[in-house]
Amino acid sequence: MEQRLVRVRQLMKSAGYDALIVPRADEYLGEYIPAHNERLQWISGFNGSAGVVVILQDTAAIFTDGRYTVAVRQEVSADSFQYHHLINEPHLPWLKNQLPEGSRVSYDPRLHSLVWQREAVRILGGGGLELIADTDNLIDRSWDDRPAANIGKAILLGEQYTGESSFDKRRRIAEAVAHIGADAALIFAPDSVSWLLNIRGTDIPCLPIVQSFAVLGVDGSVVLLVDPGRIPQGFADHVGEGVEVVAESSAQEIFQRYKGKTMLADPSACNAWTQLLLAECGATLISREDPVLLPKACKNSVEIEGTRAAHIRDAVAEVKFLAWLDSEVAKGNLYDESVLADKLLSFRQLAPEFKDSSFDTISATGANAAMCHYNFRNGLPGQMEMGSVYLVDSGAQYPDGTTDITRTIAIGDPGDDVRRMYTLVLKGHIALAQARFPHGTTGTQLDVLARQFLWREGFDYDHGTGHGVGSFLSVHEAPQRISKASSTVALCSGMIISNEPGYYREDGFGIRCENLVVVRDVKEEQTETALLEFETITLVPFDNRLLVSELLTPAEREWLNAYHDRVRDTLEPLLDGDDLKWLLAVTKAV
Repeated sequence: MEQRLVRVRQLMKSAGYDALIVPRADEYLGEYIPAHNERLQWISGFNGSAGVVVILQDTAAIFTDGRYTVAVRQEVSADSFQYHHLINEPHLPWLKNQLPEGSRVSYDPRLHSLVWQREAVRILGGGGLELIADTDNLIDRSWDDRPAANIGKAILLGEQYTGESSFDKRRRIAEAVAHIGADAALIFAPDSVSWLLNIRGTDIPCLPIVQSFAVLGVDGSVVLLVDPGRIPQGFADHVGEGVEVVAESSAQEIFQRYKGKTMLADPSACNAWTQLLLAECGATLISREDPVLLPKACKNSVEIEGTRAAHIRDAVAEVKFLAWLDSEVAKGNLYDESVLADKLLSFRQLAPEFKDSSFDTISATGANAAMCHYNFRNGLPGQMEMGSVYLVDSGAQYPDGTTDITRTIAIGDPGDDVRRMYTLVLKGHIALAQARFPHGTTGTQLDVLARQFLWREGFDYDHGTGHGVGSFLSVHEAPQRISKASSTVALCSGMIISNEPGYYREDGFGIRCENLVVVRDVKEEQTETALLEFETITLVPFDNRLLVSELLTPAEREWLNAYHDRVRDTLEPLLDGDDLKWLLAVTKAV
């Protein structure tokens, strides 16, 4: 990495830059980044999903959040980079204190949101630093063996999966844009574009989106800015009239059409480059949230039924894997994390509907499970050991739904301490699963339900309790979430979200219990206040060997037994032989 830093610093010096900011982002600001856009990984070696590198002429620093406190020190050289916490020690104030007044800081406006750009101008400008936008990316210029971009044909997703035509979606969203008073909306996030046009992509592992952005008019027309090589035969008939396809390189020409007009754009989700260019072309920006976000998050009945079917299909694969794992451990066969992940994938691949994993499987043995987003591919895969726990967080993409599940499994006898911590985590999972709450309730208000038993004993976990999940789209979908972090987004009927409290002891073990749930209206009884609740749609047994049953209340035990009854009744007709015997054994009442 040191030679790469030397080369970048030479280019910085030639350009007159005193600092360069390199985020873990690409031009679309998405979580999943194709190989040719992994700039932060190339310059630092860091493989996590969130981080920022700041390069100065005499030093460099990497900023990551609490999920990667351990991993960043394993992946990134301390000889080349300082380590800082992205939340507790933000990179912009840190940078302001490193440089004298008059210094020039370079950034690529395609890789940052407008909100970030404005904040950077405020903070760095307050220190007398000049922020310079430069799309001639210095990392790209230094990266000689940069992979070529994949350009694959889009998938045309039928209404048997979407439940609504693209034409009707566009008309519905356009009415909302017109109501705000804008002439058009910049639909920037590729998953929003893919949902709006009922298309999916094949270019990025785990994330079936089409890399593109679009402008939606108040008449429902769309200008789709995309590599034309991604447009398949039959696209025009599929999306219906009113969709114009142009190359992304024509953005300035397209934006000039909006001179003197108002453009709705999400300053948090759209990159700074598009919005600065729109303003330069004479458009007036109206800052609003992406108008597709909430409609996309609130799944219709077809999407909900599809995801239920996907989860049953996925549960069969998970049960086959867990049954196999128990039988192998009983024989004394202890495999490494890579073998285990590949075996789980092989069971999922038996389903003809399987398209891809929904994220890189977290297959973590022993102390590796203490790293929330551990990736065994970043080093030598760990080996299972008796007297430990194995944590596997995985998911799949199917045309009718996206799955995400974590199970923590006993490998032999992990001891009383692990069982106690597992039980506290599961109690939190059950409390959240049983929640009933009024309309207007946010995930922030519910988060304490999952943490209460850990907090009572002086423990916590450094990640959110729940993230939104798409429908054959991103496994991490905005805007819904359950987290300590403040959120003003109310949970609404049709949203799919994870329920995943955990506990992690550095150099010891990790525990996480994750199911997906769908928000639905409470209909069984009349209540003074209209209520919502969660329907659990993941159907895989928990490992009761890790339970301290005496710590469960009668109501918690009733929930767990009812859940396992439902799992057994649903999956029993779909399994046979040793897999069925295993299912019947592990779903017995506690």
